[in-house]
Amino acid sequence: MRLVRYGQAGEEKPGIVDKAGAIRDLSATVRDIDGAFLAAGGLAEVAKLDLELLPKVAEGTRLGAPVSRVRNFIAVGLNYADHAAETGSPIPAEPILFNKAPSCIVGPNDDVVIPKGSRKSDWEVELAIVIGKKASYVHANDALDYVAGFCVCNDVSEREWQIERGGQWMKGKGCPTFGPLGPWLVTPDEISDVQDLGMWLEVNGERVQNGSTRTMIFDVRKIVSYTSHFMLLEPGDVITTGTPPGVGLGFKPPRFLKAGDTMALGIDGLGEQRQKVVAYPG
Repeated sequence: MRLVRYGQAGEEKPGIVDKAGAIRDLSATVRDIDGAFLAAGGLAEVAKLDLELLPKVAEGTRLGAPVSRVRNFIAVGLNYADHAAETGSPIPAEPILFNKAPSCIVGPNDDVVIPKGSRKSDWEVELAIVIGKKASYVHANDALDYVAGFCVCNDVSEREWQIERGGQWMKGKGCPTFGPLGPWLVTPDEISDVQDLGMWLEVNGERVQNGSTRTMIFDVRKIVSYTSHFMLLEPGDVITTGTPPGVGLGFKPPRFLKAGDTMALGIDGLGEQRQKVVAYPG
């Protein structure tokens, strides 16, 4: 299944993509796509529906993030061997975990706002995991049983604040609009091998990232298992899993986002995002 949330920001309704690529409205049977829906077995109930009986949503309708009311937005740093190499960093012995603020989550095609005072805002195409049920001390062999699905994430990052200002990375990771998710929440049965997905990102039409989940240092199973040993993962939590090479920080000289830039990004089977970069208002 490919689940979506559509409509004006803050007023999104649940939907599902049919075989022809049209969005069908789920709001008559589903309140929202969130942790409560996932915990209650909502995916299994939606799978029973005849999509042809559901009303179509108008083409061009805005899409929100495919999961709402996210409580924990967790990220993994330096999780691609080729990305670690471009930054001159050693291969981590264990996953590097940090938080992104849930308030930074926006729709896949919403504007990305350069924060006030930012000089080094950057891009990162990433595979994001959405947790489907409570996970604590999960064995890696069982980890995929706790995954509701996957989606595309742009882990937008302010490098000066992340790296040069001391403390934890989260300072450069959680600014408003720094977490576009979607367009879809794709259930695992739609993906033949989550560790063999092509991924890319373009800035102003130039392909700057072109990688694959094959080069992950720690795979999806390891990430879910490892994280569950340090915190309780709950339905609707999101873990974004790192980026391949080609980020602005890795260019010589580095290249960073500015107002007027556009980003396009995607992952095989998970859809595409498109964002315009705008200045902080005022």
